[in-house]
Amino acid sequence: MGIKRYEVQKYNGISRKTLFLTLKTAVMKPFICAVIGLLTLQIAAQDFQKTLEEVRASEAKSAMQQMMNSQNANTGNYDVKYHRLELNVDPSEASISGAITTYFEAKEDMTEITFDLVDNMLVSQVVQRGVTLSYAQNSNDELVITLPIVQSQGVLDSLTVSYAGDPVSSGFDSFEQTTHNGDPIIWTLSEPYGAKGWWPCKQDLIDKIDSIDVHITTPAYNPSNESYIAVSNGLEQSQTLIGAEKVTHFKHRHPIPAYLIALAVTNYEVYAHEVANGGAPFDIVNYVYPENLASAQVSTAVTVDIMNFFTERFEPYPFADEKYGHAQFGWGGGMEHTTVSFMGSFSRGLIAHELAHQWFGNKITCGSWKDIWLNEGFATYLSGLVIEDLDGDASFKTWRQQTINSITSQPNGAVYLTDQDTLSISRIFSSRLSYNKGAMVLHQLRRHLGDVAFYQGLQDYLVAPDLAFDYAKTEDFIGVMETSTGQDLDGFFQDWIYNEGYPSYQVNWNQNGNALSVTLGQTQSDSSVDFFEAKVPIRVLGEGGEILDLVLNHQSNNETFIETVDFEISELLFDPDYHLISKQNSVTLGTEDFIRNTVITLYPNPSSSEVYVQKPDEVVVHQISIYNQLGQLLQVQDWASEIDISGIAPGLLFIQFETETQIINKRIVKK
Repeated sequence: MGIKRYEVQKYNGISRKTLFLTLKTAVMKPFICAVIGLLTLQIAAQDFQKTLEEVRASEAKSAMQQMMNSQNANTGNYDVKYHRLELNVDPSEASISGAITTYFEAKEDMTEITFDLVDNMLVSQVVQRGVTLSYAQNSNDELVITLPIVQSQGVLDSLTVSYAGDPVSSGFDSFEQTTHNGDPIIWTLSEPYGAKGWWPCKQDLIDKIDSIDVHITTPAYNPSNESYIAVSNGLEQSQTLIGAEKVTHFKHRHPIPAYLIALAVTNYEVYAHEVANGGAPFDIVNYVYPENLASAQVSTAVTVDIMNFFTERFEPYPFADEKYGHAQFGWGGGMEHTTVSFMGSFSRGLIAHELAHQWFGNKITCGSWKDIWLNEGFATYLSGLVIEDLDGDASFKTWRQQTINSITSQPNGAVYLTDQDTLSISRIFSSRLSYNKGAMVLHQLRRHLGDVAFYQGLQDYLVAPDLAFDYAKTEDFIGVMETSTGQDLDGFFQDWIYNEGYPSYQVNWNQNGNALSVTLGQTQSDSSVDFFEAKVPIRVLGEGGEILDLVLNHQSNNETFIETVDFEISELLFDPDYHLISKQNSVTLGTEDFIRNTVITLYPNPSSSEVYVQKPDEVVVHQISIYNQLGQLLQVQDWASEIDISGIAPGLLFIQFETETQIINKRIVKK
């Protein structure tokens, strides 16, 4: 993989960005591979929680007062189609001015239009087709513009707002002017409600802007005669020198919400890694501080591998006709601005997390902040999948263990937010719930469905006509997964997304000959869930070193499972690879009820039609239920010594016998 280097060259008195290859593939590839190998050893799953906290902190940086009007009802009467942002910034000054042209379609007859804009950003003029319009700014952070005539429903029109101001900048807000290594920089980070802090917009998750052009006017050089480089969303179109100033034009032609529009300006060094993309190559363009150029070139190289992995596992990169990239900025974590993630560092975990958002968060955006897990839980799990792919099962197991430890550090809390929760930045961006629990719920869904069905469901979600390049709410995701897999997943999501807590298991086992009896009891950490149905992994260890992995389809409390084990058992391990969200689980060797459990027998096994049941007279069975491997209930009947399975599809079946005191499970194969 070659590294393309962008450098500012001077000729004929003009400074222009030109592209040339500075590091040959044949020279760099062995070096990069060696360094990446060392970095892979250093960036173990143990460091993931530190990276995650940096990510969460950067995404949760906005002030509390921005939460109160997250979606302005007064902006609901129009649909934004296009913005042209013409912005003037100087990295050495904490101010901005510009003109924002907006094309909007009326959703009802309109006599005025309202934009979100903080009241310290002062509007100087509003113009529509050469006519100056009346407007007012108020303390509710609204710019209210009076239209000259009624704009009828369905009519498209436009206007231009000229404004200027010094955006509030405390290090936690949407517009920041600071320095790196003594050089000035300006950058923005508008999630969740900060876009209105530096430009007049419609701050609404579900009204994506169809396309944007961003024209950034800056000084051409900093005081050290180094070229200022501007970065924004989409594909760079041009850099034009006008006297001592430079205008950089970016074009983005995909739907985007206001909070994902961003800019940054400083004396960046620029280089690119090329992604082959099946014969339609595009660049990963990196904007980094000069003092970090050498280390960044090594660290960002892995982005190509992660891009290829996500493309293979899900779908091609959604914005391949433009670019992907990184822009270094002055925060500890990162922010997934569409086509260019702003990065406080270049750790592999952070690179993976922000890149994952380009699919889950940017192509499909959460429809409300109550659904933030559709952004953050997905990006967190995809970061874990990168560990699985690049580092192997042992590292992915460590990642799962740490993630579960975070989730179970407190007994309650739902992944899905309440209305009140959305008024708290820390709750929206809870690393324990929105990030970690959201991620492990996806892992449990993967285990529940199987890899083929799980990944097919996610692929179907990304291309769903009503969701792709738009927004989704949790019920939309559930609907796609149910349609894709043909399964009823309501109970799963009620337990793990909408309700709170996690289970703890009590495992009682014994062996009689080649029969293993396992009884699973369960308690819940929060009363919102009375029972978590789950596929429970059990590892059976033998006296002679034998290992047998079982998955018990646990559907009710104190359920008993009978398994055939052809060796002497020394120990049972509960979920040894950390696939379940659970805590304080216990495993006990016991003897009670063992003989009664094992004397229920089924024959013939396998069978294509009739199955016969033998049991002692003293064992009273009230009901017989049949489940498939997915835990779906197929058939229920009262006690009978014969069970007709002729109408059930071939495969492994679980026959459940409900007695007065317990539930006993047997397996049988339907031919």
